[in-house]
Amino acid sequence: MIPVYEFDNHSQIRLGSLIVTPPHPGFLEPLAFDFVQRGLLGGSLVAILCGVVGTWVVIRGMAFLGEALAHGMLPGVALATVLSLPVLLGGTLSAIAMSLGIGMLQRRARLSYDSSIGLLFVSMLALGVIIISHSGSFATDATAILFGDILAIDADDIIVLAVAAGLGVATAALFHRSFIASSVDPRVAAVLRLRPQVGQVALVGLVTLAVVASYQAVGSMLVVGLLLAPAIAAGHWTTRISARMALAAGFGIAAVTLGLLASWYAATAAGASVAAAAILLAAGSWAVRAGLTSARSRMPATRRRQTV
Repeated sequence: MIPVYEFDNHSQIRLGSLIVTPPHPGFLEPLAFDFVQRGLLGGSLVAILCGVVGTWVVIRGMAFLGEALAHGMLPGVALATVLSLPVLLGGTLSAIAMSLGIGMLQRRARLSYDSSIGLLFVSMLALGVIIISHSGSFATDATAILFGDILAIDADDIIVLAVAAGLGVATAALFHRSFIASSVDPRVAAVLRLRPQVGQVALVGLVTLAVVASYQAVGSMLVVGLLLAPAIAAGHWTTRISARMALAAGFGIAAVTLGLLASWYAATAAGASVAAAAILLAAGSWAVRAGLTSARSRMPATRRRQTV
């Protein structure tokens, strides 16, 4: 059974039935605990991966695929939980099966891309709920599967997340030109011999990797928030793809940090707090950018030229 950590207030922390007083009082007192540090490190690795992959998801309009894969991994995660197998393995196999299923429906049944995703999305979600409903610890398993448990990340998980982040960044760098050309026109990519079909498979693989890696931090229900929100927030400040990826990773790390602190002081679920922080950062980024643009538009022309 996955341990559940619940923050109590600014002076104590509740670990199941045990209440512990933090060793270093202060605003950053949660960071004094090893499990919070592991959660912050693991969440930051997820944020880096999601910042890179999420940038392409936003540019290519693949948000629905990300949401579908997040729910598509639910049967594998649920089955692995019931059988006491590694949940990341089950989620990975399930997400890969869904990706292959989408391609098969497009080719064999001649369904549109979004229709194939929608059909498998509902099917996999229903199958996952059916599997969970037959487990003996339905409530605990469902909560951990749907909303994650970032505070349960251990040293082995950090190694896995580090490998996933490294693999994701390396793959994005390798297919960078193909992704750019395919975003403009797949025919251009084909003319340039950048193999757009292979690039599309690689991009779907990256989305699958990001979704599976994010599962431990925010669960299958909230993973898209961490995948999209930081990239959207970064998009308000730069149009350069590499800079947008780096800034998105920064926003993601900030969301993880603020989410964990909010979870401590407000006694809320850590994974949901991280996802909510990411959404709020995206909204704040838009508001600040809109305010600066509005202020600049009201500035006299001569003064505006001086600020450029």
